[in-house]
Amino acid sequence: MPFGRMGKPCMDPGSGAVMKYQYHILAFFAGFLMDLALGDPACFPHPVRLIGKLVAGAEQRLRKVRRKNSSQNAAEFWQGAALVLLVLASVELPVSVVLLSAYRLHPYAGMAVECVMTYQMLAVKCLKTESMKVYQCLKEGCLDRARAAVSMIVGRDTQCLDAEGVAKAAVETVAENTTDGVVAPMLYLAAGGPMLGFFYKAANTMDSMIGYQNEKYLYFGRAAAKLDDALNFIPARISAMLMLAASFAAGSSFSAKGALVVYRSDRRRHASPNAAQTEAVCAGALGIQLAGDVSYFGRLVKKPRIGKALRKVEDEDIRRANKLMYVTAWLSEALCIFIMALFWKCVQGG
Repeated sequence: MPFGRMGKPCMDPGSGAVMKYQYHILAFFAGFLMDLALGDPACFPHPVRLIGKLVAGAEQRLRKVRRKNSSQNAAEFWQGAALVLLVLASVELPVSVVLLSAYRLHPYAGMAVECVMTYQMLAVKCLKTESMKVYQCLKEGCLDRARAAVSMIVGRDTQCLDAEGVAKAAVETVAENTTDGVVAPMLYLAAGGPMLGFFYKAANTMDSMIGYQNEKYLYFGRAAAKLDDALNFIPARISAMLMLAASFAAGSSFSAKGALVVYRSDRRRHASPNAAQTEAVCAGALGIQLAGDVSYFGRLVKKPRIGKALRKVEDEDIRRANKLMYVTAWLSEALCIFIMALFWKCVQGG
């Protein structure tokens, strides 16, 4: 590798790595457009479902392993830590082999594979589609169907929710998953391509499956939960800043001032260091109150409220939250492409 000033290695502007970077940028944008167009068709095998099956199978096997001279809690923690390492390795190896082999075959083949992988890591349209099912059921006045629809996208108990509770649960999911399903994977894909994108998605999937603070997963899921917290720490705050900008750009239905006020006061009002970041912005932008006490697996969990209840949550807020999420997604995409293009230009001129 050529060396620049002070003897530090630098990228040759004519090297294959730099030449392939343009394909990475094109695949990144094309994958985003594919997600907006296609979403998550039921007939298409999604890698997150495969990761979920891997997590479930690994949990079943690892829980059977007993560590000598260890307490039950310590044993469960190390079993959970082993699961994290096993799942990450099992995901990263095939992704790396397929992607690098495709680029070795031809840059266009690599770009095509990277485009599809990028598309699979994003959930913009899927998030809108699933939450709008809840919206449609509420519009039609069918509360039972609305409860069933929202149960597909939240982890809480939904059978006792009223119409306002169902709408609030859907809005919270859109707001929180603007980080998990949109901005965070986008940032990791931009920084390290599908290998880093799949790394993030595997960690996030593990957290959603075993990262609960209940009797079953308090110790077993701790490693997965802490890893997800670490990976989302910076993206959650970037997501909040982008959503604040989106509240300025999305129209008169949103209060940018309210979003900023509630973000400043309530962004830390959650047990997770990251979850309240975008929820606070969304609540302030819509002038509603989110979060509060919820039931998980039949057990009531006390949670602080986020935002000011200037009015009741209504079904239209689901549609508004999706608009805010879409504008945030476009801002995130534009920011990532700008930074990647700037990096490419700097290296080319380098």
